[in-house]
Amino acid sequence: MKTLIKEKRKEMNITQEELSHRLHVSRQTVISLEKGKYKPSLVLAHKLAQVFGCSIEELFIFEGDENIE
Repeated sequence: MKTLIKEKRKEMNITQEELSHRLHVSRQTVISLEKGKYKPSLVLAHKLAQVFGCSIEELFIFEGDENIE
């Protein structure tokens, strides 16, 4: 799964630390989310979408075997 979290965060000119505070998670979690190494819960994905003012689908791009075919 690819994410656009880092791009959206940079567009809003906020740091990883600021985003972690808004989401009530650690900075390490934000780093893992940006690298696609951590799949967030639905609640966390929803919070991210709210922070960025977009849909969950705009933040996460599902590839390959993650899609229903």
